[in-house]
Amino acid sequence: MILGGLQRLTLIDYPGHIAATVFTVGCNFRCPFCHNPELVVPNVECRMSNVLEDDFFRLLKERQGKLEGVCITGGEPTLQPDIVDFARKIKELGFKVKLDTNGARPDVLRLLYAQKLLDYTAMDIKNNLENYAKTANNNVDTERIKLSVELIRNSGIDYEFRTTVVPGLHKENDFERIGKWLEGSKKYVLQAFEDKGKILDPDLLKKTKGKRMDLEKIAKNINKYFGKLEIR
Repeated sequence: MILGGLQRLTLIDYPGHIAATVFTVGCNFRCPFCHNPELVVPNVECRMSNVLEDDFFRLLKERQGKLEGVCITGGEPTLQPDIVDFARKIKELGFKVKLDTNGARPDVLRLLYAQKLLDYTAMDIKNNLENYAKTANNNVDTERIKLSVELIRNSGIDYEFRTTVVPGLHKENDFERIGKWLEGSKKYVLQAFEDKGKILDPDLLKKTKGKRMDLEKIAKNINKYFGKLEIR
């Protein structure tokens, strides 16, 4: 595994559990609003925290009985060729595993589910299907995205879908389309874009400056499509 960082304790990354978060390096999307550019494009001017896999598992062994789970995030973890073995090692130590993914690799998701290596999945929904590639700033295969959504919904394990709401990239009617697409899903989360700190494309801040989107209004309009809707 190519690891780019480690948060030794988190109370928010894995809902309902005390966890550690490990960050993988590399992503196939280029979302301009990404707050982890050093994990997407490792050669940008942002000093990486290099975490050795042995050190990570040493930490887990030390925290057995104290931590409940591990959140694997990125970057995009499913791009890592040894993600299945990595998740298995975590499970063998008695920890629950949460995966954060962009859904571009349903083949990897299927393997992880088949081997019962996931306890929670959080998939980022970039936009409605018509605007997906534009928002992810990449030539996205939306058929793979749709397949990942169905795999997650039918997996039998806990999950959430979530969208970072970015003024200038999203419009209110985008979320009506997302709601209809994901109708019946257990949980959907609206995340407010924070226009501070380093992002992948700093020019985006020119589009978002002074703009805001009413997440409460959006939530009210699409709440009917989901079992639970949260704003973060």
